[in-house]
Amino acid sequence: MSTLTRPAVDTTDAPAKPRRLRGLAWLMARQHRVPLLFWLAVTVLGSLWIAYQRGTMLDNMHAAGWPGTSADAIDPALRERTGNTFNDIAGYAVGLPLLLGIFLAAPLISADHEQGTARLVTTQSVTRMRWLRWKLGFAFGLAAVTTAVLGAMLTWYWHAARPFVSTDWYDDSVLTTTGPMLVAMAFFTMALGLAIGALVRRAVTAMTLTFFGASAFVIFFDYLKPYLATPRRIAFPLHAEHPPVPNGAHQLDQWVGTASGKLYGYGTCVHADADACRAQKGIVNSVWEYFGYDQMATLQWTAAAVLFMASALLVALVLWRTRRRAL
Repeated sequence: MSTLTRPAVDTTDAPAKPRRLRGLAWLMARQHRVPLLFWLAVTVLGSLWIAYQRGTMLDNMHAAGWPGTSADAIDPALRERTGNTFNDIAGYAVGLPLLLGIFLAAPLISADHEQGTARLVTTQSVTRMRWLRWKLGFAFGLAAVTTAVLGAMLTWYWHAARPFVSTDWYDDSVLTTTGPMLVAMAFFTMALGLAIGALVRRAVTAMTLTFFGASAFVIFFDYLKPYLATPRRIAFPLHAEHPPVPNGAHQLDQWVGTASGKLYGYGTCVHADADACRAQKGIVNSVWEYFGYDQMATLQWTAAAVLFMASALLVALVLWRTRRRAL
């Protein structure tokens, strides 16, 4: 008689698959996988959207006869649609630094303090400063990738769209979303959110304060812009026709002035005895103060340098505060 035998069951544990990431790198990717995947998706999809819109714009302009036909001779309705599309995309990009500061930076450290994760991690043979450096590196690295790629794509789009867009580069979102500005603005709002989070140690409170702080900074930046470069001036005889100015120039102010170059406010000597008042003060010229379009890069890089330095100071505050304060 034959007997049925069953093969022995192997009860030994299967070897674990090796991780591609180890230590704090794995912890950062695991703990922050949602913002990591979200911002990478924003970067990829945003870049594809910008590339598509730029290609569509050029196809429409070529179909309208450009470059054989000058940009001014193209259908105004088409140019208006082109401008609206670009302004919409740039308007969305303006909000990226604010969102990074509120939803990535503000809760990055404060949530770990609030939930006890910071204390847990630093009891697992990881020093406090090493943990903090990894947190900061992850946050700023992710922000840099997102804003650098999208800022470069917007700059590429703007150079192609500029002939057809009647956008004031100084007052509208062009200045703050192209060149180095998107990265610089994001770094500052990130550093602001991290500093607030390290001080208050409550995620929701830090996010709320970061929103108001970053919004106040946007308002302050409008007052800072005129001091980032030296404006140019055009002087011409009082009441004479305004001379031509460079294409794309942005007017900052208007003055009246003397032959020696002394300036008065544009409303000086506008009362009944205006001629006698001007003669007494020696006013003979109108003066127009402006930024040329070729100064845009100077404005951007000067602002970026200021923002990077301010970000470095805020990060130094975070490191100092976290190092001295008990977890």
